[in-house]
Amino acid sequence: MFLTTCEGILCKTGFPEDVYNAVISRGLNEGQPLLNVGFRSCDEKRKVQFESSEPADFRVGEDGVVYAARSFQLSTDPTEFIIYAQDKETQEQWQVVVKLSIKVTCLHAHKIEEIVFPRQQYKPSSHLQRQKRDWVIPPINLPENSRGPFPQELVRIRSDRDKSLSLRYSVTGPGADQPPTGIFIINPISGQLSVTKPLDREQIASFHLRAHAVDVNGNQVENPIDIVINVIDMNDNRPEFLHQVWNGTVPEGSKPGTYVMTVTAIDADDPNALNGMLRYRILSQAPSTPSPNMFTINNETGDIITVAAGLDREKVQQYTLIIQATDMEGNPTYGLSNTATAVITVTDVNDNPPEFTAMTFYGEVPENRVDVIVANLTVTDKDQPHTPAWNAIYRMTGGDPTGRFTIRTDPNSNDGLVTVVKPIDFETNRMFVLTVVAENQGPLAKGIQQPPQSTATVSITVIDVNESPYFVPNPKLIRQEEGLLAGNMLTTFTAQDPDRYMQQTALRYSKLSDPANWLKIDPVSGQITTIAVLDRESQYVENNMYNATFLASDNGIPPMSGTGTLQIYLLDINDNAPQVHPQEATTCETLQPNATNITATDRDIDPNAGPFAFELPETPPSIKRNWTIIRISGDHAQLSLRIRFLEAGIYDVPIIITDSGNPPKSSTSILKVKVCQCDINGDCTDVDRIVGAGLGTGAIIAILLCIIILLILVLMFVVWMKRRDKERQAKQLLIDPEDDVRDNILKYDEEGGGEEDQDYDLSQLQQPDTIEPDAIKPVGIRRLDERPIHAEPQYPVRSAAPHPGDIGDFINEGLKAADNDPTAPPYDSLLVFDYEGSGSTAGSLSSLNSSSSGGEQDYDYLNDWGPRFKKLADMYGGGDD
Repeated sequence: MFLTTCEGILCKTGFPEDVYNAVISRGLNEGQPLLNVGFRSCDEKRKVQFESSEPADFRVGEDGVVYAARSFQLSTDPTEFIIYAQDKETQEQWQVVVKLSIKVTCLHAHKIEEIVFPRQQYKPSSHLQRQKRDWVIPPINLPENSRGPFPQELVRIRSDRDKSLSLRYSVTGPGADQPPTGIFIINPISGQLSVTKPLDREQIASFHLRAHAVDVNGNQVENPIDIVINVIDMNDNRPEFLHQVWNGTVPEGSKPGTYVMTVTAIDADDPNALNGMLRYRILSQAPSTPSPNMFTINNETGDIITVAAGLDREKVQQYTLIIQATDMEGNPTYGLSNTATAVITVTDVNDNPPEFTAMTFYGEVPENRVDVIVANLTVTDKDQPHTPAWNAIYRMTGGDPTGRFTIRTDPNSNDGLVTVVKPIDFETNRMFVLTVVAENQGPLAKGIQQPPQSTATVSITVIDVNESPYFVPNPKLIRQEEGLLAGNMLTTFTAQDPDRYMQQTALRYSKLSDPANWLKIDPVSGQITTIAVLDRESQYVENNMYNATFLASDNGIPPMSGTGTLQIYLLDINDNAPQVHPQEATTCETLQPNATNITATDRDIDPNAGPFAFELPETPPSIKRNWTIIRISGDHAQLSLRIRFLEAGIYDVPIIITDSGNPPKSSTSILKVKVCQCDINGDCTDVDRIVGAGLGTGAIIAILLCIIILLILVLMFVVWMKRRDKERQAKQLLIDPEDDVRDNILKYDEEGGGEEDQDYDLSQLQQPDTIEPDAIKPVGIRRLDERPIHAEPQYPVRSAAPHPGDIGDFINEGLKAADNDPTAPPYDSLLVFDYEGSGSTAGSLSSLNSSSSGGEQDYDYLNDWGPRFKKLADMYGGGDD
């Protein structure tokens, strides 16, 4: 009878059985699983350690599976040993007896173990009650990858009620009626539980099934029992490395025991069993120098470390190791293995200092040259190129106290480029011997010393070249009073030639820049003499300083020259009289005092300038009678009217100004004062009087020119208007019969179109009233023969035609010409129409005498049209007679 661990049932920690029996084959192989002792713990966190009383022959895994510790043959007698289980924390201990017997092959079928439902009172009409049990059913251990035959019988499930009742058995759970379905089946009549195919522990390690027993009516007759089927692991999977190629690095010169890298492999088999326990080892190393065993590997963790000294990147830059991983704890006979490649790169350290290729280097440089490479220093370094351990830095330790040289490193070749950074004078230094040390950018490895080959000397020869002369001092400053006349010697300005070891003649001098052309220089002696008067007030003098530049030249190869500047500080003398500023002023005719401020200016400077004295001359007497002047400061004075009224105009007021020089200098300046009447804002209001009183000649000429131009424009306009009127009057109405249109403007009712070649729109002539509308006629102007302007309801008004501008203008001009022409014949005179052309739409002129022509029309209004229409009024007027 088996008990389950369902809720409410007492759980008991320990082995479910006191004795385990296992039937096995006689020959055992190392690592072969035998059985599972099935230790149960109510606390999942409890850690239990198993031990065997025969550890040389049998061992127990952490999952309770018993394995053969070695390969051997069992005796024919049953083998018995004890398995101990001990809690690591509480030290509580349990034990169970294991009995092994040899499997005997029989011709008849072997007996299948039965699992019997526990006894209980059967009550079909009521629910079954659970009973407390103090033991559980041990699991069924089934090796994976079994070869069958299938289905393979496992156990038989039976109820002791099958003698009185007809029962049906079934199992449920994953592997039975749940995915993956069909792995386990049960005979519903006999209760025989079988497996249908090989199991794979790597897919499912255990199955938890539940067995059921019901009667023919489907009523439960037994409580379900739990069946655990453990899949025993077999070594059917090889180890697999996570990467086929592993890359690691190790610095050269590393000591033994230096960690390099870790390789890792995994095994799909049970990691807690021998099948999944891996061990690593190194199969080969290439190259095998300086030792065939430069590295070792931790067989459990896969850590690779160095075991020998002598790693040198300059000799061996890379090692290739073949790593093997084997399960079954590395058993070469039964374990499965696999390999991977570990590539170890030896990284560079600065263990090789740079060394010069020569002990002495030579170079030369012309004097006074800078940024010139004078020597190229070459070194060798065995470290990895273009790294801090290879990059060279050059340092001068002697031979250049003034810092005239520097050494730059060529980043590509690592050479040292000795460069001149300050000019060198051949006359001072003809040769330099530099001491140079080459070092790496990174520090040397510990224990590495700088060799003598890292120090060299550089011998540099200075080449003499022709140098430019130089003036001393430059610039040269002298002080001289202005007004010095031509022909006076100022100073001697000479230069020096730095070339003391060259055979050259004396220097020659010349003038390079003399803005005012005041000086000359002797070409041999350098004596400077004036050729004009020195004037401090000249435009070429700035801040009392006059600058002139001179040139000194030698006859070397090639010829060289140098410049020097002579600065002459000119001392002021009283050679300029003061002047008034401004030279024009304005004052108003007011009863109140009205003064004008004036200022004295002097091109000289102190003490030859202000303070100034201001006064008015004695002659003419009108100056002092009309004006007065008062000094208000050293440079300013006020000029005002002495009298209350002075006629508006422009007056020239002479003012005598005297400076403070020794001796003093004075001048008479004319101030133009404009006197005018002013408004409240102080602006002049009688400009016309002032202009008449004293306008300047230029202003008068400008005004006259404007007036003349205006008169010419008016005259041209008048001439043009007269010419235009003459042209209008010259147009005679009857000059050319073809141009006479008076016969066309007479109202002959419907006369037709006239000649065929006439392009006029004669419909406009049928309405003379529309030719000149009243809206465009001047007010009060009316022709004598024009119809009176009043309403005429008895006259039929025709619709007005469009007004063509060209014909209308032509007719209007003709009418005006006819009205103004006293020689024009009357309208009722004989008109000769000559031949009008074929196809005229006008009727015969005889219609004028027709009784039907205008018989009903009232023509009395023709009397109002003037004398020219009187004949027509007599002919048609007067009613029916």
